[in-house]
Amino acid sequence: MHDRSSCPDRGGQPSRPALTGTGGVLVAAERNGTLIGCGALKRWNADTAEVKRMYVTPDTRGSGAARALLDALVTRGGALGSARLVLETGDRQHAAITLHTRAGFRRVPNFGVYAGVEHSLCFERPLA
Repeated sequence: MHDRSSCPDRGGQPSRPALTGTGGVLVAAERNGTLIGCGALKRWNADTAEVKRMYVTPDTRGSGAARALLDALVTRGGALGSARLVLETGDRQHAAITLHTRAGFRRVPNFGVYAGVEHSLCFERPLA
C-alpha cells in the first residue's frame, strides 16, 4: 500500500477526495506499477475516522485488493488513535457489504449526511 495524492473516481479517472482536517489518509494499491485501487480515511475528531472512496478496478475485484486496502485503512486508523471507524455504502453494493461485514464492521443507524437517505447503509468498527 502506498500513500497517494489521487484516486480513481467511479469512472476510473483520477480525482482528489476532500480529506480535510488533521490526519486524513489516502492509500493505494498497485499491481505491476499500475494503480488498481484506493481508499481514504477522513478524520471526524480524535475518536472517529470515516472510510471514504473505497475503489478497486473492475478487473481486480475478487482478487483481495479491496480487503488489503480496507485492512490498511483499519491499521492506519488505529495508528492515528481513532477508537472507531465508520463508513457508508449503498444497499445495492452487495460485495462491499460482505467485505465490510467480514472485516468486522457492523450495521449502525445512518449518521450525518446519510441520515434518512433511503439506499444508504452505515457501518462502524471499534478499534479499541
